[in-house]
Amino acid sequence: MSGPSPPTASCSSLRSLASRTHRNADKGGYRWYNDYRLPEQLGGGVVTVRLHGNAEDGVRRFNRAENVRAIPPDDPGFPELFRRRNDAESINRALEDTLWLGRAHSLGHRRQLLNLLGYALMVNSLALSRHRRSAYLAA
Repeated sequence: MSGPSPPTASCSSLRSLASRTHRNADKGGYRWYNDYRLPEQLGGGVVTVRLHGNAEDGVRRFNRAENVRAIPPDDPGFPELFRRRNDAESINRALEDTLWLGRAHSLGHRRQLLNLLGYALMVNSLALSRHRRSAYLAA
């Protein structure tokens, strides 16, 4: 015997329910969560939804990062953030392609940060050079 199924909210109504996005300190890192304030007809109160995956998600083969959006599509900031996603993923992929066997070029977080900054300067310098060259040739 099962009781009535719980009420559900559509994705389009989540924006009005979201009250905050926050992170909690964890062992050496942070975990992100969204809080949703439920209307009275859904029982009221605040529900916290984690935005990171865990072992249970792995068993269910559920990719939480792909299926749970920290920022819903009807959020005013969503279009600007989503527009930058392809660029960010492309840059990350290009950086990963430089890593031999997926390993960092240097040891330690400070050296890796310096390495990353050097890579970003190189990419931006090449882009600027190509832009100036195309502007020069067009003139």
